[in-house]
Amino acid sequence: MTTSTPTSATATPVSLLGLGPMGRALATAFLDAGHPLTVWNRTPGRTGTLSRRGAAVADGVEEAVRGGRVIVACLRDYAAVRAVLDPPPGDWTGRVLVNLGSGEPAQARSLARWADGHGIRYLDGAILSPTPAIGTPSAAVLYSGKAEVYEVVRNVVAAIGGTGGYVGADPGRAVAHEVALLDLFATSVNGLAHAFALAGAEGIAPGELAPYAAGIGGLLTEMAPRWAEQLAAGRFPGERSTVASAATALSHLVGTAAGHGLDLGALASAKRAADRLVTAGHGDDGLARLATVQHADGAEQGRQA
Repeated sequence: MTTSTPTSATATPVSLLGLGPMGRALATAFLDAGHPLTVWNRTPGRTGTLSRRGAAVADGVEEAVRGGRVIVACLRDYAAVRAVLDPPPGDWTGRVLVNLGSGEPAQARSLARWADGHGIRYLDGAILSPTPAIGTPSAAVLYSGKAEVYEVVRNVVAAIGGTGGYVGADPGRAVAHEVALLDLFATSVNGLAHAFALAGAEGIAPGELAPYAAGIGGLLTEMAPRWAEQLAAGRFPGERSTVASAATALSHLVGTAAGHGLDLGALASAKRAADRLVTAGHGDDGLARLATVQHADGAEQGRQA
């Protein structure tokens, strides 16, 4: 565990809405940390061992709200949270709503406005780790919303473990981190799948390619902080590699993939971005400049804040 068990003076009653795999992991973490726990799930029968460990099982959302001072929602998406809590069940005086579901930054901001309009203190969160990490030092969770609300629940959400942190007053900021990182993961997974498909089309067995593919992850680890510095400064030195060389490599890659009838969506998008920069006179710049031309209309963004 990352925190000591709260004393009776510091333990806070928590109510958890949603008992999917992540919800059950959160419930276990709160119980392990010594917080009195009430749980509710739309579909009965998912409490498992939670009730035997002392969790109270609420028959309805209003009963669940009554059971906690910190109400944690871990539902499918923001629409599900609204469906469960609108209109707000019970008395929310002295209570805080912490949403740990998934969605879009704009949806987080909308839910925060709804909560504010009903006098509900609200904090949005984004869980960046799989269920086995919850309650351990390896868990990563981000929170955004009013700073004073985060301070109210800080000791409670510490039970989730790891490197959780407050990232700002904008309620959508935590989930904005999440979707940006999901963007990286999803496109990387798709790239790996596409690479295996291309290799297979060229007669290369998966086991032959795998050792070389594994090394790509290390390149990204080095590139991320270096790109961040360059984007913040608005300077893109091309000593290591250039946009022009990337455009040429992408031409070869697109041609090979097209020859095998493979999908060109992601590759064609990458090539368009590189070609735009070359046409605009930035061919000698480093690859980090590619982050500035990702809008659908191809317009180049200014210096990144």
